Amino acid sequence: MNDLFGSRSEKSGPKQPAKPSSAPGKLEAEKRLPLPARDDSEYSAKDIEVLEGLEPVRKRPGMYIGGTDEAALHHLAAEILDNSMDEAVAGHASFIEVSLEEGDWLTVRDNGRGIPVDPHPKFKNLSALEVILTTLHSGGKFGGKAYATSGGLHGVGSSVVNALSETMEVEVARDRVLWKQSYAQGKPQTKLINAGPVHNRRGTSIRFKPDRVIFGNLAFIPARLYRLCRSKAYLFRGVEIRWSCAPALLKGGKDDVPAEAVLHFPGGLRDSLADDIGDLAKVLPQIWAGEAALPGESTGKVEWAVVWLEQGDGFLHSYCNTVPTAQGGTHEAGFRAALVKGLRAWGDHRGNKRAAQITVDDVLDPVAAKLSLFLRDPQFQGQTKEKLTSAEASRLVETALRDRFDHFLAGDPASADNLLSFVIERAEDRIRRKENKDTARKSPTRRLRLPGKLTDCTRENAAETEIFLVEGDSAGGSAKQARNRETQAVLPLRGKILNVASASADKLRQNQELKDLIEALGCGVGDRFDRAKLRYGRVIIMTDADVDGAHIASLLMTFFYKELPELVRHGHIYLAQPPLYRLTQGARSIYAMDDADREQKMRRAFKAGTKVEVSRFKGLGEMPPAQLKETTMDPAKRTLLKVMAVPEQRAATNDLVESLMGRRPELRFAFIQERAKTVEEVDV
Repeated sequence: MNDLFGSRSEKSGPKQPAKPSSAPGKLEAEKRLPLPARDDSEYSAKDIEVLEGLEPVRKRPGMYIGGTDEAALHHLAAEILDNSMDEAVAGHASFIEVSLEEGDWLTVRDNGRGIPVDPHPKFKNLSALEVILTTLHSGGKFGGKAYATSGGLHGVGSSVVNALSETMEVEVARDRVLWKQSYAQGKPQTKLINAGPVHNRRGTSIRFKPDRVIFGNLAFIPARLYRLCRSKAYLFRGVEIRWSCAPALLKGGKDDVPAEAVLHFPGGLRDSLADDIGDLAKVLPQIWAGEAALPGESTGKVEWAVVWLEQGDGFLHSYCNTVPTAQGGTHEAGFRAALVKGLRAWGDHRGNKRAAQITVDDVLDPVAAKLSLFLRDPQFQGQTKEKLTSAEASRLVETALRDRFDHFLAGDPASADNLLSFVIERAEDRIRRKENKDTARKSPTRRLRLPGKLTDCTRENAAETEIFLVEGDSAGGSAKQARNRETQAVLPLRGKILNVASASADKLRQNQELKDLIEALGCGVGDRFDRAKLRYGRVIIMTDADVDGAHIASLLMTFFYKELPELVRHGHIYLAQPPLYRLTQGARSIYAMDDADREQKMRRAFKAGTKVEVSRFKGLGEMPPAQLKETTMDPAKRTLLKVMAVPEQRAATNDLVESLMGRRPELRFAFIQERAKTVEEVDV
């Protein structure tokens, strides 16, 4: 046992030279240096400083408002406005006036109950008003009797603003009597004064000017205050915020800030989100918005507005008791869980096994949303309240939203399927990018090359150029002769390309035809995709006007839809429309697109009973270059069909692609059976 502690027991026999001990205690003793001589009387009780009242705030403002920068300065305005908002949310105030004056004076006035002015029972020589404004951790929001939910929780907001103000003037109208008191740097300059009776006024008015000793030359920014007022008005639809700003402060401002405005939004978060996203393309046409009581909470509730964006990154702006939580928190965790679990459950309900692969990022990255939680006694991280840490908020929000989200999906199955398809597309794109990234790591690095069979154009401006994808070298030869060498490129493809909807990822990466096509386009694929690098503004699929040509066009459209969907969404893909027939009488020739067009033109363009020579093109390779240019490649005469994916029909499009091009032949068989009765002629 002693060996465990680094000592040895005595043994018989000659003593061996002692080995250096590895015991930590012994080493520390050997390395320990003598303490320097010092007079301990230099540090005594007289050096212990006790800060009283609001002195700690002025000494260390960063502890209370996060610093002394521009954000901290505007936090003062938010603290006072939050107090008035608490009155409004509690149902005691219907309007709040916010006024910015020259000289950096800010006034916030409400028509609530007014701060109590009667003597405080613990500090009988002081009014409740003076206690609130001069004592940290004082207020009416601790017991929960005066406010069911509030943004002010720690009882330091008003007193901190008072401490950091050069001057603060307070007016309280209660019981038809007006009371006034003024402060400087947190200290009362006057007693509480009875200013006489008032008959048409109630509530609290606080006018203050931030202390330059603390904030230097910083000043309130009208645009920032105006945005704060708008966000508060959105968060509680029952309040009207009356904004005013001295015109002199708005001169030369780049922001569109009015001198006066009445901010009232009955639509709440829905109006706010609609205002933020503007004309951005949405996956679903409507914004999903609503509110719900928190389960088991008599006073709490959650409000939300959510929309999925077709392109770009989304955002989530969250609030708790009207306080912005810029760093998120537990309520955002509940929000995310509700959406992800809800969509997975909908996919399971619809029998879509691919829904199991979606993640939080697939669902939330394209989401633009506003989330507002009203909760009794919330817990925040720090006095600036930028992050909610209440553990129960996650469960409460998830439970409340999940039930409403399930009803939202079930109420409109078509839109729900469309949303699910959109999210699954993102999931599959994420997986595909990861696979391509892994392959790129394993493959030797090589320079991007242009395929040898590409006949490129000379102009480099993508907006002015186009590439024709043609089937086979024969058609490629005619197209090369018919093209405009400056703006038109030609890439012949050998036969029918790979069906990417049913092929494995390995087969796709090994297919040389698709490699050539991707390299010719230059924009990359997967996580290397960059639409800005696309070498041609129009990608034109030009195939024969027969069944095989239609099949090749379908395979190419499937490739673009599955692997390069951004090109489809932005309208880069086109189908050329070559004619099937040439009708000739003497020196005159016209072209017909199909059998119906041929019969119509035979009746209208030529006299009855006259001889008309009808030639059927066997393929583009059989068409003389001059005719190919005249009918199909000349921008002035040709007809192109743009390939577009309609966002509102995403689910239907995905189902159609999966049925016709996917791995399950029974779906194609069912498709044929359903439509066989309506087919009059079959082109074989």
